[in-house]
Amino acid sequence: MNIDHHIPDEILLAYASGSAPEAWSLIVATHLALCPQCRERVSEHERMGGSLLESLPPEALTEDAFDLLMKKIDGQPEQEVTVKEPVVWVPSVLPEPLRSYVGGDLHALKWRRLGKGVLHIPIETKDGQAQARLLKVPAGKPVPTHGHNGDELTLVLTGSFKTHQGEFRRGDIETADGDVEHTPLAGEGEDCICLAVTDAPLRFKSLGAKLVQPFIGI
Repeated sequence: MNIDHHIPDEILLAYASGSAPEAWSLIVATHLALCPQCRERVSEHERMGGSLLESLPPEALTEDAFDLLMKKIDGQPEQEVTVKEPVVWVPSVLPEPLRSYVGGDLHALKWRRLGKGVLHIPIETKDGQAQARLLKVPAGKPVPTHGHNGDELTLVLTGSFKTHQGEFRRGDIETADGDVEHTPLAGEGEDCICLAVTDAPLRFKSLGAKLVQPFIGI
């Protein structure tokens, strides 16, 4: 798998530092499962963060810190050891952690109609700072032309799509902001399934899309 479009470095840095919203962290982690190059960049950021922590002066502990720790350990309930059945490995289309967020791989998903053949699955996050959803666009079909009131990341999981920024295949990330207006077009031969994350509503051009927008939450 050849990945040509990667996550911007500032987003990787926010992920590595733990400051990224949950939906952004989800799409970054899913991309990292497919992209060795970005995994290495995150590791570099984490190493830099570790070096900074090591340079900080140590914090003094209270005299009873060790006793408090041991009491906490002793108070933990004993865990039963269970023997699990052997797991038969089956190739997955959806990497972790995305697969756990949506409740399984592609065969287990329950899609909702979005309009013009496009299906989606909204993904709940605890912090609500951004919206994540799976999108399934029929092969050869476009997504309605839209702009952005904020930032958007789109990760391809199956198939492909094209915009003025190029062609995006499995593992590729498209980034868009308030300056970008596009009409993503799914490639021929295979439905395009993507993970999309936005931190603000989209700006649709067509009247039909504008009318249904309040009901679909995009």
